[in-house]
Amino acid sequence: MKISYNWLKRYLSIDLEPVELEKILTSIGLEVEAMEEVEDIPGALTGVVVGEVVECGKHPDADKLSVTKVNTGSGELLNIVCGAPNVAKGQKVLVATVGTTLTFTGGDVVKIKRSKIRGVESEGMICAEDELGVGTSHEGIMVLPESAVPGTSAKDYLNLESDTVFEIGLTPNRVDAASHIGVARDLYAYLKYHKYNVTMNLPSDSEFVSIPVSATNLKPASVKVEAADGSPRYMGLTMDGVTVAPSPEWLQKALRAVGLRPINNVVDVTNFILQETGHPLHAFDYDEIGGGEVVVRRALQGEKFVTLDGVERELSAEDLMICDIKKPMCLAGVFGGESSGVTGKTTRVFLESAYFNPVSIRKSSKRHMLKTDASFRFERGANPEVLPYALKRAAIMLGELAGARVVGGIEEFYPEKIERAQVSLSFERMEDLIGKRIGAKSILTILELMEY
Repeated sequence: MKISYNWLKRYLSIDLEPVELEKILTSIGLEVEAMEEVEDIPGALTGVVVGEVVECGKHPDADKLSVTKVNTGSGELLNIVCGAPNVAKGQKVLVATVGTTLTFTGGDVVKIKRSKIRGVESEGMICAEDELGVGTSHEGIMVLPESAVPGTSAKDYLNLESDTVFEIGLTPNRVDAASHIGVARDLYAYLKYHKYNVTMNLPSDSEFVSIPVSATNLKPASVKVEAADGSPRYMGLTMDGVTVAPSPEWLQKALRAVGLRPINNVVDVTNFILQETGHPLHAFDYDEIGGGEVVVRRALQGEKFVTLDGVERELSAEDLMICDIKKPMCLAGVFGGESSGVTGKTTRVFLESAYFNPVSIRKSSKRHMLKTDASFRFERGANPEVLPYALKRAAIMLGELAGARVVGGIEEFYPEKIERAQVSLSFERMEDLIGKRIGAKSILTILELMEY
């Protein structure tokens, strides 16, 4: 389970060093097995600064080279030989100073050294996009706007971020911590208990809105649950006006930090909510739902189904499926189908938020040898109370990032409320289990801080 330090700070007002946070996480039962520094660009362009070309002339012994003097804000001008055809006096540029290590876009690693090029000393390099790792262009140096200030680090100018990612060895009983909010909640309780000045700010779902069916010619997909034992709570909503496109950079960065590949704004939002709340969602192309009805049922023995990876699978009568009136669309809680997923042509979406029987999901996952982020959580027991929050949060984000509008509100199947489990435990027994006497007052305070 990967947890991003920057992502945690969305919910917690913390300024602790990652090393200190690692110790705290391990002490509260979320053992950190590894820590990894993640940077937008390897090395964060340390040693690269904004410069101004104050002189530029032809190299005396090479027609295609220029000799420049560059102000990098240090008080002394750097003499730099440059081979770019577009270098000119007055330009604001990015300069790799002597000692800087660059990782090119193609993967080559180069250390900048003081050198002589055709007899002329060169004290750095004026960089192209691909030499900085920020793009692919090598047609010329990267020219900055006039407003760029010499001496500004490239990290600050390009707003590069670094992050620390914690690899947590999550035990099977801690699915509540299989998300950034889950981990943030544990950290908040610890920090407040130990008198740290910390606040917790969770995103609200109060901005969720829908438009009436009468305002559009789109009929929302209906929901029919035939296998209530496999899906005792099922929710979904229909959205139109969806524009599928690449996600904004902040969302792509967040997903990459925890090892996920950005796909498009719709799929990325569902993955973001999964990592945020711990609850898996699934987006279907509304126009691929035959009959406009979503049916939750058991598969027919031997029924064939092609999953997103293009593999045709033979289903068991025990497999829980999300279907339309004619065909399966998704192996519930495990893996989506090839024909009903969101594509670049999708304009209308049905968004699912469900609670599935953990035993059913575990058996299907094992039967088909499919281990996914969704099955990991469902088979350990997702929180049935978080369904509406996760669904509304996703709808709000899709409205912001894809122009989506919820039509007609939320469809829900929930015939019998799933009650929280109750555990009877004496303070003495609890202290025996933890191996320390901390007192009833401390125990109650910690439980209250964790909202139990």
